[in-house]
Formats: sequence, C-alpha cells, structure tokens
Amino acid sequence: MPLLTRLFIKTGFVYFVLALVVGLLMAVQAVWKLAIPSAGLFPVYVHLLVVGWLTMLIIGVAFWMFPKYTREQPRGSEKLGWASYFLLNIGLLLRVVSEPASSVNAPGSLWGILLAVGALLQWMGGMAFVGNTWWRVKEK
Repeated sequence: MPLLTRLFIKTGFVYFVLALVVGLLMAVQAVWKLAIPSAGLFPVYVHLLVVGWLTMLIIGVAFWMFPKYTREQPRGSEKLGWASYFLLNIGLLLRVVSEPASSVNAPGSLWGILLAVGALLQWMGGMAFVGNTWWRVKEK
C-alpha cells in the first residue's frame, strides 16, 4: 500500500475519532449545559465527518485501487496527490478552528477570512484529486 494511501486513510481515522469527540461534546452540552462553547460546533462536526473521515478514506482507497494511469506513473502525479493531501488537511484544520470563532465574531473578521481561506484550500485539494484521478477512470 503506497505511503500516500496510508496517510490519507490513517488521517481519516484520526478525523473520525475527533468528529465523535465533537459529537459527544455537543450531546453533553445539550443535556447538562456545561461551559463548553458550542457556537459553530455542528459545522465542525460535519466537516470532520465528511471531509476528514469520508473524503480522506475515499481518496486514499481511490489513489491505491483505481486503474493504473501508466506503467511509469501508475497513480498519476505523485505531486498532485501530495498537494491534495496537504491542501485538504490545511483547509480542514483552518475550518475546524475558524468556524466556531467566526460564528461569534462580526462578519469580515479575521476568523471569517480564515474560514474562507480554509474553504478555498479544501476546494483546491479536491480539484487536485480530481485532476490526478480523472484519467484513471477508463475502460480496460
């Protein structure tokens, strides 16, 4: 199994556990009204599950299992694969931090800008994956 595949999948496991922790915090907050700042936690929960867990797992398996691109580059561009990994992760981490903060600050604040930058980085990471994988989806 390629290193990049292992990183995508193991990183996805980490995000899955983090999403479960955030979900637990939201449930505890709803029941016991603890002093846990809950503003913006639901979008964090969803992003950790969808981008962090599901998307990382899917991309890792696709990078590994899709048909070979060429004999010389069986998985396409290694650089685009790494770009996808780092862009998606940096974007997700920015969103995890900025989503709750931007929900309690004024629009146009630094947190809102960081949220938009995180979303842009995630989009770029997704496009890097699509660009690298598109040509591997072919007939025999």
